[in-house]
Amino acid sequence: MGCFAGRFGRVEPRRAAAEFVTGLLSDLEVKTCWQLAEQAGHARPDAMQRLLYRAVWDSDAVRDDLRQLITDRFGDPDAVLVVDETGDLKKGTHTVGVQRQYSGTAGRIENSQVGVFLGYAGRDGHTLIDRRVYLPASWTDDRQRCHAAGVPDEIEFATKSQLAADMITAAIDAGVPAGWAAADEAYGNSAAFRAHLRDHRLGYVLAVSCSHLIPIDGGKVKVRADRAAAELPASAWQRRSAGAGSRGPRYYDWAWLDDVCTDADPDDAGRHSLLIRRNATTGELAFYRCWTPKPATLAQLVRVAGIRWTVEEAFQAAKSQVGLDQHQVRRWDSWHRFTTLALAALAVLAICAADAAHHDPADTGLIKLTVNEVRRLINACIIRPISDLNHRLHWSGWRRRHQARARRSHYTRRLNPELQH
Repeated sequence: MGCFAGRFGRVEPRRAAAEFVTGLLSDLEVKTCWQLAEQAGHARPDAMQRLLYRAVWDSDAVRDDLRQLITDRFGDPDAVLVVDETGDLKKGTHTVGVQRQYSGTAGRIENSQVGVFLGYAGRDGHTLIDRRVYLPASWTDDRQRCHAAGVPDEIEFATKSQLAADMITAAIDAGVPAGWAAADEAYGNSAAFRAHLRDHRLGYVLAVSCSHLIPIDGGKVKVRADRAAAELPASAWQRRSAGAGSRGPRYYDWAWLDDVCTDADPDDAGRHSLLIRRNATTGELAFYRCWTPKPATLAQLVRVAGIRWTVEEAFQAAKSQVGLDQHQVRRWDSWHRFTTLALAALAVLAICAADAAHHDPADTGLIKLTVNEVRRLINACIIRPISDLNHRLHWSGWRRRHQARARRSHYTRRLNPELQH
């Protein structure tokens, strides 16, 4: 709270915000205003509801302070800005942005609300630093409906890739250090989004669909990405790890068509390429449009492609640990306020985990503290301190030691496939 406490002009909303974030970090199973108020010892949920609905404070200003705190801790000139979206299933028609639309959370078309998020991944850690609620055209074309949900008059329709571009522009303008951007094919297929990143001189590794047309020979010819992959000789593939996963190094076969892809702008200085990933077991292919302002190596591009998954980890932690998807609010301001405070709680966990990893001895036989374990310890030591803290610390060490043994076993099997048979 210290980084943005000054954003609250009155002590009541400042205190409520601190209690709200504490409640999000607690071990409550459901984290709505009623439960958070009970956790804080309030007789009624009024203070928490007022914080989200009527109290005077600027959630974007709090977001800016939080983003600065995160980049002060995780700042890295070679960091990756990762864009992705997540959907929350909703009933009814009044919640801001809700309509029947595809939700990756459900894996199908459902009545849902979609938020677009920006993650920041540096060498010391990663978390979410910005958010936008997506308003479909069915909303922006109905100004009366927007007014009822508190949507500002100046808000017009924007695609998800435009929202992502706005967040990246805001981060770069705020001085957030980053050298790369990564996103899935919903954003990689957008030529406007790719051009926006190049305007910022931000290297990118963006997933694209198999039917994506790749311009070659100076743009004179365009071929499908999967056709380009099918014509590659066996010697074009190299096996490399995209980073460590829960079961060991994530090895894939990679092919790199360097300096063959160019977009329409002939004055665009930089190197375009196509990166292809092949699953060594199933043969499944994934394709990436890449651009760098200066020459890069295959190892650099593979690293960025692997880092994109940090946003999925952040979503999982935000929903399971701090209740990102448990808001029961309908209005524009309320969604941004709840989500910003949830990102603040997530940042607490990410920074604590990074600090603990920094101070841990190199070889303890334990895995590094995860955000899940950090939240357990925060509850045991601070929010609801227990009398026998040594007992809780013993169990924390036991879990981490057991997980370390399981990880070593997974790594051994991954590196020695014959042990799997």
